[in-house]
Amino acid sequence: MTRLLTRAGLTLLVTLTVAYLILPVLVVIPMSFADSAFLTFPPDAFSTRWYQQLLDDPTWLNSALVSLRVAVLSMICAVTLGVLAAMGLVRGKYPFRGPITALLLAPIIVPYVIVGLAVYIVFLELGLTETTLGFVLVHTALAVPYVTINVAAGLAGFDRGLELASQSLGAGPISTFFRVTFPNIAASVFAGALFAFITSWDEVVSAIFLSGAQMTTLPVRIWSGVKVQVDPTVAAISGLTLFVIIASFVLFGAMKLTRNIIRKWRYRNAVTVIGANS
Repeated sequence: MTRLLTRAGLTLLVTLTVAYLILPVLVVIPMSFADSAFLTFPPDAFSTRWYQQLLDDPTWLNSALVSLRVAVLSMICAVTLGVLAAMGLVRGKYPFRGPITALLLAPIIVPYVIVGLAVYIVFLELGLTETTLGFVLVHTALAVPYVTINVAAGLAGFDRGLELASQSLGAGPISTFFRVTFPNIAASVFAGALFAFITSWDEVVSAIFLSGAQMTTLPVRIWSGVKVQVDPTVAAISGLTLFVIIASFVLFGAMKLTRNIIRKWRYRNAVTVIGANS
């Protein structure tokens, strides 16, 4: 009885915490459908005029395409480097492991303002401001720690004996990774990729230093819209962005659920075959 009450109390606490964090964000959705020329809640009347204006304004679409291109490229680079870094941290045996780990996780700790200013000073000399390469380099550095943490957690719970068995049967390291290791840590890699994409898509501080007339990301465009004047179109693009993020997490949850169902199905089939043979 005590355990049941404790579990119910924890469930209620988690539910209230999640509601406290998410409900203020969800307010953006009804505000984006307001017919008023100002941001109001609750809306007096509903309309899709701001979504139509969003589609009719090419600057919003161009900024969204820039952010999408940068986020996808940054995600690919961050996943590649993060997986390699996680493999080295979990499997490697070498001195100065602690300082190297701290260096990899430094982008999470260092304030983004300092990162943005430092990047601007260096990239201005190299001519990388207002370029896709400059954005990708910065966002990759900011996203790698999230990939490394997720993949390292997946590798920590993975039985390395499966890798040794694969190599003892003649498979090379690369073949073992893609046929044995990667399928077992795919969920962790996907989670890291999701965090990397969101980190790049949502990053605004460094992007402000690197953006300009030739190239502006969507968060910088939103920030400019709020700073100069309160444009309800910002609520519309925020609603769409929120939808994409929620859909990504739903997709991740569906993949995890499907993976667990397939695992249980394979286990039951294996038990059935063993029972029939015995």
